[in-house]
Amino acid sequence: MSATAGDAAQKGVGSRLGLKPDMVVQELGWDEDVDEDLRSAIEELTGSALVDDEHGDVVDGVLLWWREDDGDLVDGLVDALTDLADGGVIWLLTPKVGREGHVDPADVADAAPTAGLATTSSLAIGSAWSATKLVAPKSQQRR
Repeated sequence: MSATAGDAAQKGVGSRLGLKPDMVVQELGWDEDVDEDLRSAIEELTGSALVDDEHGDVVDGVLLWWREDDGDLVDGLVDALTDLADGGVIWLLTPKVGREGHVDPADVADAAPTAGLATTSSLAIGSAWSATKLVAPKSQQRR
């Protein structure tokens, strides 16, 4: 029974991110500090391995692992848009408050619109990471 509960928990994490079977998810910013359980849960739910920036085709979603010292966040977000399908989602994964590499939410709020994205929600993922959902705005009519 515990295997079933574990499977349900894994699918729950991916579902909380809005992921579904057969989706192609690109992973950017991988390093040794990423949450391997989250990666495994996403692969389990989608039924395929995460792809990298050399995938060469459109993707349904992007996981962007980002730390304070990773460079310019706007550039990172723009790069994450390269292979993203229309209607796709970028999940910006940043270390939680108090963790090495923490990114101030105000920095995310400033960078997103500059990259042409809107912040829609945030949630805790695992013990060390927070996830912020970024999407292309439905309307960019600011005049």
